[in-house]
Amino acid sequence: MIKGRYEARFSAVGGQGVLLAGDILALAAQKYEGRFAVQSPTYTAQVRGGPTKIDVIIDDEPVVYPKTTAIDFFLSMAQGSYDAFFYDIKDDAIVVIDPNLVPKWKEGYTTYRVPIIELTKVQIGKMVMSSVLSLGIMVELTGIVSKEAVEKALLDKAPKGTEELNLKAINIGFEQAKLLKAGK
Repeated sequence: MIKGRYEARFSAVGGQGVLLAGDILALAAQKYEGRFAVQSPTYTAQVRGGPTKIDVIIDDEPVVYPKTTAIDFFLSMAQGSYDAFFYDIKDDAIVVIDPNLVPKWKEGYTTYRVPIIELTKVQIGKMVMSSVLSLGIMVELTGIVSKEAVEKALLDKAPKGTEELNLKAINIGFEQAKLLKAGK
């Protein structure tokens, strides 16, 4: 597990669920790993379809300054959100994009191209699960929290009756990231 301050940003358009992904990540770090975490969502007045992001800071010490300044992980599922929120990204950051929705990205970063929406549609069938699948990719790629912690946090947040579907989505994310790390 990564020690010290870690900054993550999830970006998309309103309705894709990235705010929930950040919420689950912060809960996993706090409740199940005893770390400190803060989250800061940003969204436009347009509830659905507008650029949105959530920044999550995880640290072993209390988070004194709750704003991100050096992003370690960036995920985007929309070109407009990518363009609006691709700043303060560290040179060695991990970047994950859905290439079907973010066709133009900046070179020079460790960038993984994952068709998140297509995977969600084909393997799960419920688009609302794209954020959970994304969270699985993030956790597997970074190791910022354990799989067990994020699964427990996910089950805390999952609406009654959706637990199995949520676990399926996060596990598909884990598996996709394993393939990415193996270079497949």
